[in-house]
Formats: sequence, C-alpha cells, structure tokens
Amino acid sequence: MDYQSSIIGGSDSMDNLEKQLICPICLEMFSKPVVILPCQHNLCRKCANDVFQAANPYYTSRGTNITGVRFRCPSCRHEVVLDRHGVYGLQRNLLVENIIDIYKEESTSRPLKKCDQPMCEEHKDEKINIYCLTCQVPTCSMCKVFGAHKDCEVSPLQIVFQQQKTELSNGITMLMAGNDRIQAIMTQLEDTCKTIEENSQQQKQSLSEHFDLLYTILEEKKGELQSRITLQQEEKTGYVRGLVQQFKEQLEGSTKLVESAIYSMEETGIAAFLLDAKKLIKNITDACKQSQVQMTEPGFECMDHFTLSTEHEEAMLRSIDFGTEDDDEYEEEEEEEEEEDPADKQTDGPQ
Repeated sequence: MDYQSSIIGGSDSMDNLEKQLICPICLEMFSKPVVILPCQHNLCRKCANDVFQAANPYYTSRGTNITGVRFRCPSCRHEVVLDRHGVYGLQRNLLVENIIDIYKEESTSRPLKKCDQPMCEEHKDEKINIYCLTCQVPTCSMCKVFGAHKDCEVSPLQIVFQQQKTELSNGITMLMAGNDRIQAIMTQLEDTCKTIEENSQQQKQSLSEHFDLLYTILEEKKGELQSRITLQQEEKTGYVRGLVQQFKEQLEGSTKLVESAIYSMEETGIAAFLLDAKKLIKNITDACKQSQVQMTEPGFECMDHFTLSTEHEEAMLRSIDFGTEDDDEYEEEEEEEEEEDPADKQTDGPQ
C-alpha cells in the first residue's frame, strides 16, 4: 500500500494522474489492454485498432498476410508501421495497466469529489441536471416543470454526455483517418511529380540523341558531296592547266622560230640567206599549221550540276514532331496507294 500511496498521493495528484491516464481517442480512462506505440505514447488497443482500421480499410482481419501497414499516432503524428499482426503485434504497457488498477482501487475508497456544476440562468438556485433533446441544450428540472422546456423531451445529462462524447471520439477518429488519407495522397502526388520529372529528363536525353544522330548523318553527307565537288574540280583544273602548259610550250617554240627568222632576214649575203631560208620557211609553215588554239567546251567551267535542292528535306525537318501513330498511318496510306496504282494502270490499258 505504501507503493500505491507513493503513486497516488493527494487529491491533486489524483487529478493529475487521471489526466495522464486519458486515452486521446476515446477521451476516457484507458481500458485494458493498453498498448504502447514506438513513440512511447499509449492507446487503448480498441482505439488503436479503430484508428488503424480507418487508415487501412483494406486490412480486413487479424490473419491477413498484408505487411508494412501503418497509421499515425494521434498525439505526435509519428508514423507507426505494423507487421502482419496489426495492432495485436504492439507491446502491452503493463505498467500503465497496473497504475490504472491502483487508481481505480484508490478512487473507490475515497469520497467522490464535488465538481463545480453550472447553474441555470432562469432559475439561479437550480443546477443544470438534464438535457433538452428538443432544443438541444442543457437545462434544469425547474425549466422542465415550469419553464420554457415543459413541453420538450429531456434526458439525463450522463446519457447525452456519453452519446456526444462517443460522437466526438468517432469524429476525431474519422478526421484523423481522413488526415492520414490526405497525407498519403499528398505523398503519392509528390511521387508523381518526381516521376514526371524523371520521365521528362529521359525523353529530353532521347531527343538529344536522335538530333545528334541527324547532325552526324548530315555532316557525313556534306563531306561526301564536298568530296565529289573537289574531285571534279581537280579533274577540270588539271585539264585546263595541261592546255596552258601545252600552249606555253608552243608559244616558246614559236618565239624561238620568230627570232631565227628575224636573224635570217638580217643576213646580207644572198647565198647564205638561201642556204637556210627554205628550211626556215618550212618550219614556219609547219608551226602555223600547228598553232591552232584548242579551247574548252562552252560551260566547261560551270559547276551548277552540283546544285543541291533541299526544299523537300527542309519541309520534312520542319514537320518533325512527337508521336509515331500519325506517321505509321501516313506510311500505311502511301503503301495502299502504291498497291492500287498498278491495278489502275491495268484497268486503263487497251481493251
């Protein structure tokens, strides 16, 4: 009994102890068994099960195989993760249960404490001791007999008190379960945002790879076409430079022949002149015959045949867009048209 006295103490201690033994769900003194949560807060196991069931409507029975289910502590909002046993897997707080037993024993041995009860406003000397069900207000017996509630239906305060307390407890449970569901939805939406960002990043990376491939193809094709232009450029310029060299050699020969002819013309001796004149005349005649100028064909220097028309390709590039369904449908339509064309030609042929 000394142990009990040290726990219970005086009347003030009893009041303080009673406040510590109130369940935050049902707002009543803990009913056994009492379970302790990982956050060290206590609940009636029945109340814990009510909160748990409200937060996990698909958890049907104690024997279900669902694991990792959870709910939040009504006192601190700490998330409680349960195993397959549900709330029955939570540890019982035997210390609190023993204190409750001691408190109840001590309470029965003490006189009931008179609490301050509000007085009726109409009848100043009468305490409020009944509840008007018709008007939904607490009142006194005099109001029922002689006053404004004489024709109303009334009930004892204790009955209405228990009913409304139960309703309030149920409302708290439902509200907390609703909050848990909202929190779960918020978490799901945040995960959805994260998934959207990750998927967008993947698609951007894929898009960059596709365009990089197009750049590579264009660069390769550009180099190939430039090589073809360079090859013909070298062929034509080589041919023209060959003609220039040929004319240069011909010009040098003609120049030497002219010099020889001028030197011969300056010869004063008739016999000496005649000795070389015939040969010189023949050489000049042959040189004149060979001096015909060979020119390139008209337009030989033109490179317009390397002009590249990219209007169709530019239009295709500008029409690049996301999605493949329309492209597949377009290709299927083209294939159908190609299949129909031979049949049309056969129909249009000679009868």
